[in-house]
Parts: sequence; structure tokens; C-alpha cells
Amino acid sequence: MKKLIGLAAAGAMLVALAGCASEGGGAAAESGPKPLDELVVGFAQVGAESGWRTANTKDIQAAFEEAGIELKFSDAQQKQENQIKAIRSYIQQQVDVIAFSPVVETGWDAVLNEAKAAGIPVVLTDRAVDSKDESLYVSFLGSDFVKEGEKAGQWVLDEYADATEPVEIIQLEGTTGAAPAIDRAEGFAEVISENPNLEVVASQTGDFTRAGGKQVTEALLKSNPGVDLIYAHNDDMGLGAIEAIEAAGLKPGEDIKIVTVDAVKDGMQALADGKINFIVECSPLLGKQLIEIIKQINDGETPQKRIITEETTFTQEQAIEALPDRQY
Repeated sequence: MKKLIGLAAAGAMLVALAGCASEGGGAAAESGPKPLDELVVGFAQVGAESGWRTANTKDIQAAFEEAGIELKFSDAQQKQENQIKAIRSYIQQQVDVIAFSPVVETGWDAVLNEAKAAGIPVVLTDRAVDSKDESLYVSFLGSDFVKEGEKAGQWVLDEYADATEPVEIIQLEGTTGAAPAIDRAEGFAEVISENPNLEVVASQTGDFTRAGGKQVTEALLKSNPGVDLIYAHNDDMGLGAIEAIEAAGLKPGEDIKIVTVDAVKDGMQALADGKINFIVECSPLLGKQLIEIIKQINDGETPQKRIITEETTFTQEQAIEALPDRQY
């Protein structure tokens, strides 16, 4: 009888321990929706590497303030280890939802499994992760980067439709391993492959920064003096390229055409001034859509797995028209 009582007590202890281990701070673990002012969300940002990222951060912070939801915010300074550390901190704090924009695509399974085990739903913003286990995140909100590359490639294809000689292109890549860098290069390459005269003669990362774009362009212009066009994965690198082109005594937009992605104010101004020739929009204003996803999670609903933001493209004339009302 004593043995049976002892076994029963041990079993009860194991059940209690299992219950403790499965309890998390996530909204999904609650018996019902929380008031919005009781929700706590942890957001791990890539950094502040560009005008786009700064606008993205401001929009997210403003959206949370307007919604009355507490936001714990961290800046990873473009280092994956910093984001992983921040996410683990949010797990320890038992926040209701974790959202983040991954620095790179790979290497997230371990920490996201930790969040899953803690019962904390994860939302990806702006960038995706490369994982076979899609249960590690609830939803991915962001642009279609491949399509952005295709739009940039289509402009180049149309611009040089009558070219009978090789057109030399320099590509300024984003952060190595980052989803937008990989996808924008892929979409661009796929479209321009229709014209054998269009050739990417050099491709190097500028890490999505203006300084990086300038430095890489300076070096690549020396080794590729006959370049016709620069395709930059974001406006900031394109703006850095403008500085390098001007320093070389050439006219950006004329001697060397420039195509970029983002459509932040500085980029749009350069487009309006004729120093950039074409911009593919990538909107940083994701805050309100992120709030809606968090509300759905809190209400026990299942958000769409993939939510794509609506975006357009800009020529010089369109940039001049759009600039006065541009939010970022």
C-alpha cells in the first residue's frame, strides 16, 4: 500500500512538473483574450542600417503606442547572435508574442523551438527564415522580395530592349544571407536573362548601408570602368553609389544609370533629381498590420501564414508627384 501511495504521489508530481513546463507567457496559452493594455510583445529589430529600417522602427513603435500595447524593443545591430539573445530574453520574461525581422535566413530553429516550447507565438516581419518547420512561426508579414527583383529587372530589360552591345551591370547586394538580398538578386537575374546582352559583371555586398554602397562602388568602378548600370538592393546603397560615381567625375543617372529598391525619401529625392532612374517600392510601414496579427492571436484566431504588403514602382515623374506626401 505504501508503495502504491508513493507511486501515485510521484505520478502527481510528474504531472505537475509537466504542467509547469508547458505553461508559457504567450497569448495563445491564456484561457481567453487579454485586454490590449495587458499584452506585452517583444520585438527584435535588425538594426538601424538604413533609412528604411529607421522608418520601419518608428512606424512599429508608433503603432504599438496607439494600440496601447506594451512593446519591449531591441536593436540587434545587424548581428544574429544579438537577436537570438533578445528572443531568449523575451522567452524568459514570458511575453505574449515575439516578433522579429531576421538578420539572416538560417540558424533560427533552436531558439524558435524554445519559444514554441514556452507557448509563445512568433511573428516574422519584413524578412523570412529558412526552416523546414513552419510551425515555428505563426505568420510572416512582409514584401515579396523576388517580385521586387523582377520589377527592377523588367525596367532594365525595357530600358535596354534595343541594345546590340553588352550592357555591363554592377549589383550592390544586401547583407549576405539575408532574405531580401537573396531574393532580389534571384528575381532580377531571372528577368534580365531574357536578354543575353545584359550582364552582371560584378556583384558584391554593401550590407544595406550607404557607406557600404559607396565603398563597394568605388572599388568596382576601378575594375569595371565601362559599367552602364548599377542595381542596388536598397536605396541607401544606391545613394552611396551616387557619391562614388560623382567622385569619379561621372554623372549618376546619365553616365551610369541606377535602379534601387525601397523608395525612402532620400532615394525618392535622388530619383526626382534624376540621379536615380527607377525605384521599386518596399514599404516599411508594417506597424498597423503587425498589430492586427497580434490582436488575432490574442483573440485565439489563426492569422494568414503569409501576408504580403502592397507596393508599387516609381519613375522620376512619379517620384516628383509623390514626394510632398511621402511618409518615410
